[in-house]
Amino acid sequence: MHSITSKPSDLITTLFGGKALIGVIHCPPFPGSPRYNGQSMSEIYDICMRDAAAYLEGGMNGLIVENHGDIPFLKPDDIGPETTGFLSVITDRIVNTFDCPVGINVLANAPIPALAAATASGADFIRVNEWANAYVANEGFMEGRAGEALRYRAALQANHIKVFADSHVKHGSHSIVADRSIGELTRDLAFFDADAVIATGQRTGNSATLEEIDEIGSATSLPLLVGSGVTPENVQAILSRTDGVIVASSLKRDGDWWNEVELERVKGFVKAVGQG
Repeated sequence: MHSITSKPSDLITTLFGGKALIGVIHCPPFPGSPRYNGQSMSEIYDICMRDAAAYLEGGMNGLIVENHGDIPFLKPDDIGPETTGFLSVITDRIVNTFDCPVGINVLANAPIPALAAATASGADFIRVNEWANAYVANEGFMEGRAGEALRYRAALQANHIKVFADSHVKHGSHSIVADRSIGELTRDLAFFDADAVIATGQRTGNSATLEEIDEIGSATSLPLLVGSGVTPENVQAILSRTDGVIVASSLKRDGDWWNEVELERVKGFVKAVGQG
């Protein structure tokens, strides 16, 4: 395969010291979102810190902070500045308390707010669900934001903040680009200067198939992670093909994303990886 990027392939090892085991902090609903129930910001921050501590005590080696409680999500241009503010404060507290790489994902598909929060808080990377091309999402028509996001990152002098970009992103239809293979969509991420690629299933908690992981992996020299549906039962097969995993639902009480992270589940997961 002819390479179309000059990005180094050892990013994950450099950041995480080996395979990346990243736990997702699903922030509770923020003020202004439909599911917000009046919790104080101190309560919200404490919940996020509790989950961060459980992930890391259990053996995970990285975290992603995201506004998952803000369902239904807004399109990027409709997201208010309060979301960026809340995520900046939460991430700053995590970065200054725990010694691990930390990322930010602003839903839905909002790399510019994510870059602002990452710069303010000292985070290491952002996750972007649609970096290149376009698709039809739950929120409507969603375009890739790579061009404007990279210019914004350059204006902030924040090129040290890396971009982890989904390929064939979940929660959407790719009928708009159905004439392009998953491999070509993945190569587009590298062409638009993503730093790592994420394979996903169809929705939160749903795993990418091994066949799709292999198809994405064969199309890029960038580091590859799997970002949904990873469990103790499938993690070894997935890690044998990839550089890391991003996990949340299977490490929470009853396997539900809205519940708290359970330390024993995390320990069991890390043991299944072979590191516990």
